[in-house]
Amino acid sequence: MSALWIAHVTVTDPDAYGQYASRATKAIADHGGVFLARAGRAVQLEGQGHPRNVVARFPSVEAAVACYNSPAYQEALSFAKDAATRELVVVEEID
Repeated sequence: MSALWIAHVTVTDPDAYGQYASRATKAIADHGGVFLARAGRAVQLEGQGHPRNVVARFPSVEAAVACYNSPAYQEALSFAKDAATRELVVVEEID
């Protein structure tokens, strides 16, 4: 069953975060991830909002988690650690 990788992000260092984004894009694609939303317009209806929201679809929860744990994504993530505050969750889709 496919899964959604959902990230809510507040960027604090755009240059470093740009380095993360360029590297993460390849790592995500290499694990079958396809972006559905990427920092587009969002309307916060409840809860704490974030200026950047990202949704990617993966073939499975396992593929999304494997991507996150992959050396390529972890290398990309090193650029985001001090460049943003982030929340990330992987959610299995329903049929």
